[in-house]
Amino acid sequence: MTDARSLSLQLPVLKLLIDGQHVDPVEGGTLPVVNPATGAKLCDVPSATAADVDKAVKAARRAFESGPWGRMNASERGRIIRRFSEQLWQHREELALLESTENGKTFREAIRGDVGPGAATLSYFADWANKIIGEVLPVDGPFLTYCLKEPVGVVGAIVPWNYPTCLACWKLGPALAAGCTVVLKPSELTPLTAMRLGQLALEAGLPPGVLNVVTGYGDPTGEALARHPDVDKISFTGSGRTARRLLQASASSNLKKLTLELGGKSPQIILPDADFERAVDACFWGIFSNKGEICNAGSRVLVHEQAYDAFVARLTERARKMKVGDPLDPATEMGAQVSAKQLETVLGYIESGKQQGAKVLAGGGRDTEGAKAKGNFVKPTIFGDVQPHMRIAQEEIFGPVLSCLRFKDEAQAIEIANGTPYGLAASIWTRDVAKAHAMARRVKSGVVWVNCFNEFDDAAPFGGYKESGWGRDLSHHALEGYLQTKAVWTKLPADI
Repeated sequence: MTDARSLSLQLPVLKLLIDGQHVDPVEGGTLPVVNPATGAKLCDVPSATAADVDKAVKAARRAFESGPWGRMNASERGRIIRRFSEQLWQHREELALLESTENGKTFREAIRGDVGPGAATLSYFADWANKIIGEVLPVDGPFLTYCLKEPVGVVGAIVPWNYPTCLACWKLGPALAAGCTVVLKPSELTPLTAMRLGQLALEAGLPPGVLNVVTGYGDPTGEALARHPDVDKISFTGSGRTARRLLQASASSNLKKLTLELGGKSPQIILPDADFERAVDACFWGIFSNKGEICNAGSRVLVHEQAYDAFVARLTERARKMKVGDPLDPATEMGAQVSAKQLETVLGYIESGKQQGAKVLAGGGRDTEGAKAKGNFVKPTIFGDVQPHMRIAQEEIFGPVLSCLRFKDEAQAIEIANGTPYGLAASIWTRDVAKAHAMARRVKSGVVWVNCFNEFDDAAPFGGYKESGWGRDLSHHALEGYLQTKAVWTKLPADI
């Protein structure tokens, strides 16, 4: 892998992308993009208003109703999506440098955990474009009856700041494969990769209006997209608070369809017979990769009381040695929190843990050593003796803060695991596979990993139970969310 410090940052065209054209916002407003590792401003990008969103939605509607995208055969659509995927991969270092610089994650994580998987997702759904089929139905009477799968129409894709490229592709892949058109709204904190994605899509051959990119704040930009009566579906990844606003927007506009991939408080359950070496490694990276800014971060480690002390001691030793610093330095293991606001949120939870009586085993505050004083750096933090009722064990922190809890038996482990409003992901570590599968049935979670953690494949669905969301990303299950079913009946002659 190239040393990122030898690369030059290339900014995308700093304009909105509407109907295949780079344009300035109607009112000319801008918002700043800041490097979270240094505090330095990178650039200003357009801050779209409701008028800009309306233009983007109308362009997407025209492209859907009368443009070449809807009339194009499915195989050609797939070929264009594949070229889009190839463009991402060819420009992976450029995109990863943009992402590392605006998000604060390490360059290595940006390539391996974000841009690379994003390109793979587009490639996967390119193969699905010509495999969307209907069915003939054996109804009673003299009828020919069949079902068609048709695209839902115009999709508003609202993506967060933690995996800007990958999660944009989680939305774009199935939406484009289904034949939809898209208005993409990235986070105001990390808009640069989405803006570059729009350029690469055009270069790959996507017709004008099929992918539009509007940058701006949640209000008014995201709000206008969610409430627009000509948007047929919103696909969102982010917080439960914003999801509730999207539900209200859908109810007050056109009852648009929603896919919501929300937060989590994922437990890793360590039974006494677990492979400690592998489990420690998985628990370590499960919370500290991407600075803990992951919806399915393994933020709770539940350890059987017989193994608790030894297991937590090994985890703590790893955390104390972790290298935090410059995201572009190949030796860095953890970068900076995405913003000053997120830094304060994480530090607030750390103080809450201390006040509620949890024991700080590693970290426990801001990292201000040397040049890090100018950035949003947090020490990798581990709390021991955490009780299930504590805020750090109940609420999503979205930072490098791990809560370690004891359990005495499997029943208590399941009770603690299920004892939050979330149900996104979980893992179970044991050499007894039958026990693991029995416990997996009892964990209220959309994803359960056994003797592994944070494993993904585009063929496997991802999404949560309870307050962790509606619907699924990835796999054919995601594709179904961008399709609607039409039944067609034809009355046949009685003597046929």
